[in-house]
Amino acid sequence: MTESRADEIQVLLVDDDAYILDSAGQTLELEGYSVVTCDRAEKALGIISSGWSGIVVTDINMPGMTGLELQAKIKAIDSDIPVIIITGHGDISMEVTAIRDGAYDFIEKPFASELLIDVVRRAIEKRSLTLENRALKEELATHNAAGPRLIGASPRIQQLRNIVRAVADTPADILIHGETGAGKDLLARYIHENSSRRGANFVAINCGAVPENLIESELFGHEAGAFTDAKNRRIGKLEHAQGGTLFLDEIESMSISLQIKLLRVLEERVIERLGSNDPISLDLRVIAASKVDLREAADQGDFREDLYYRLNVVRVDLPALRERREDIPLLFKHFALVASGQFGREVEPLTPEQIQQLVAYDWPGNVRELRNVAERFVLLGELNCGEAGELESNQNTTMSLPDRVEYFEKTLIQTELARHAGSIKETLAALGLPRKTLSDKMRKYGLDKADYK
Repeated sequence: MTESRADEIQVLLVDDDAYILDSAGQTLELEGYSVVTCDRAEKALGIISSGWSGIVVTDINMPGMTGLELQAKIKAIDSDIPVIIITGHGDISMEVTAIRDGAYDFIEKPFASELLIDVVRRAIEKRSLTLENRALKEELATHNAAGPRLIGASPRIQQLRNIVRAVADTPADILIHGETGAGKDLLARYIHENSSRRGANFVAINCGAVPENLIESELFGHEAGAFTDAKNRRIGKLEHAQGGTLFLDEIESMSISLQIKLLRVLEERVIERLGSNDPISLDLRVIAASKVDLREAADQGDFREDLYYRLNVVRVDLPALRERREDIPLLFKHFALVASGQFGREVEPLTPEQIQQLVAYDWPGNVRELRNVAERFVLLGELNCGEAGELESNQNTTMSLPDRVEYFEKTLIQTELARHAGSIKETLAALGLPRKTLSDKMRKYGLDKADYK
């Protein structure tokens, strides 16, 4: 059986005969398969979608929609879903029609349990291979795409990807809020590279790193002679980002006077270089980032409220690393592999204890700190991340006993998946679990072994 996805495949049984549903379902469940039953074809259609991880075993003669009609609708949704047809009539012409229309196999009632198990096993192998090939193509497309990637499988990161997909090709400006080191710059670049503006410039400026007497020239540009030492015309960041994206990092450090000018640019999409009266129309997206809550800063008078509302068309909250601990092993592996290529060093595999240390540490420096730890590990073979040997005290005191048990169980499964590069077979052996139990727990915690390869 194809190990990488076969354990995730569902078997959807469709039959109006309750006895068949019970007996066939029990037979397959005893073999470790995940089984869903439906007594009508119409109900089954509500479960199936393109890319659905499953196969279908259906009777032909049922009230309402027949099995052949169900097969036709399934093939219209996803032509690669295997459909196994069951009939008690032995009609040769019906069998020919079913196979011609794309049925994976045809079983006559009454059938031996061994026959059903064999046909289902082969169909699952076929579906597993199809889904693996699709995932591989998507992964290759992602790796070959320009720009950075959002690495992680946690719900917060998945939600982040969904937001980016929804807004990437809209003209809306975006406000990113996140702690220092959380990856605001990377997220801004990711948005740019996944938008139709990726062919134009991504221009970044740290508002807190440019002296106040120079930042206006940096943003707007200037004409020769506009001020002392302005010997030549200079194109500012706003104009240089024409057609692309301007990223304003640490926007909370921008002076109130400059905020007023920026607000006007955002509203009118027009600038004038310093020393010029000629308006220049702009076509660009502005992504601003802040490590402080601009709503609170506006309430305290440290940030203009009207600029806050103008920037806050789409707000993206970038989670701290401690809020997505399940991504830590995957991120560490990524940074270690990058460092290995840069330094020409082999990457030593982490022990389960070391992975536990990484997951337990609070990471005040977020992703940036994790990258530094990974690079030091590749160079020196040392894993040093502060008080990594112990769970944070507030974590222990605020979690209930059931939550702590689930946290430990999830972390242990993640550790073994990472240690065995996503191999289900080796993870099963290490944890001493039946395949179905591990599959159920991975589904419960939203774990995908593909993230640990």
